[in-house]
Amino acid sequence: MTGLLEASAPARAVSARTRVRRRVLLLGACAVAALVALSVVSLTVGQMSMEASVALRALVGLGDQGDVFVVQEFRAPRLAAALIAGAGLGVAGSLLQRLFRNPLASPDVMGITGGASFGSVVLLATGASASFIPLGALGGGLLAALLLGVFAWSSGLTVTRLVLVGLAVQAGLAAAVNLMVVRFPAELAGAALQWTTGSLYGRTWTEVGAAAVAGVVALAAAFVLHRRLAVLDLGDESAGALGIKVSSARLQLLLTAIALASLAAALTGPVAFVALAVPHLVRFVAGPPTAATTALSCLVGAVLLLSSDLVVQHLLPVEGLPVGVVTATLGAPWLLVLMIRQSMPANRSSV
Repeated sequence: MTGLLEASAPARAVSARTRVRRRVLLLGACAVAALVALSVVSLTVGQMSMEASVALRALVGLGDQGDVFVVQEFRAPRLAAALIAGAGLGVAGSLLQRLFRNPLASPDVMGITGGASFGSVVLLATGASASFIPLGALGGGLLAALLLGVFAWSSGLTVTRLVLVGLAVQAGLAAAVNLMVVRFPAELAGAALQWTTGSLYGRTWTEVGAAAVAGVVALAAAFVLHRRLAVLDLGDESAGALGIKVSSARLQLLLTAIALASLAAALTGPVAFVALAVPHLVRFVAGPPTAATTALSCLVGAVLLLSSDLVVQHLLPVEGLPVGVVTATLGAPWLLVLMIRQSMPANRSSV
């Protein structure tokens, strides 16, 4: 009897992995379907509504030239920016929370999005082409990470210190962005306004194209490095025993997460909540982290940001609100709940 039980244990483990894999695939298919539906809504609904078939034909340059202009120059770039930024934020949040083993780690809490916005505005002030904005955002994100390291890691990286220092870095860099916007000439102030609240308005194919190329590279790096991240999940000692250079692997993963968050901020400005919430949502519905759940985080991030942008455009009574207002409104209570959970006795050992 004991032998039969021992023989059935591997079979049960395989069966459990199969069920998890099927659940993740089903959830991924649902997320793709939601993305398709939301994308069609994004292309068809607006002051100039059109049927889905008309919008899709206009997307490839067919049909009435007025429809083609509206879809290709206004709606499609905004849609693409939402998909790219949401996917990047979802994966960046997933990487950071696993890397720091901290449910509060996210680009907006750690100041990375604030740094990316600062770098974008600085580059904008120099008169650089919009295609170079992602470079400024990346530089600003690295600056924020450096400030976080100087102020937080010097006394030990705890949950409380990470959050407090990250919020301080975010607030300080946001204040610097606001100061520059106030000092800008009128023509630059309007262009820089998105980096104060987060917005998808007025995206162009030049900006979207540059961020898309860099984003694909960063996402590919995230999936290539996933095996190292999975080994790091076992603990530093176990990872070292398995031949992983822990410091090097952590640095590579951190730079990848910073790149993804910075590229998203280059398109949208400091959008809160998405990177913080997506990993929690994915863990809740799909279970422990794997390469498949990382891909699911990519899809869910895109769904969350795109749906928030559609709410801003079509459901709120006030016109012209940035998408960051909606995500911040949702994110503030979410962050409060997470911090309360971390302060409970069961979790104090990690602080």
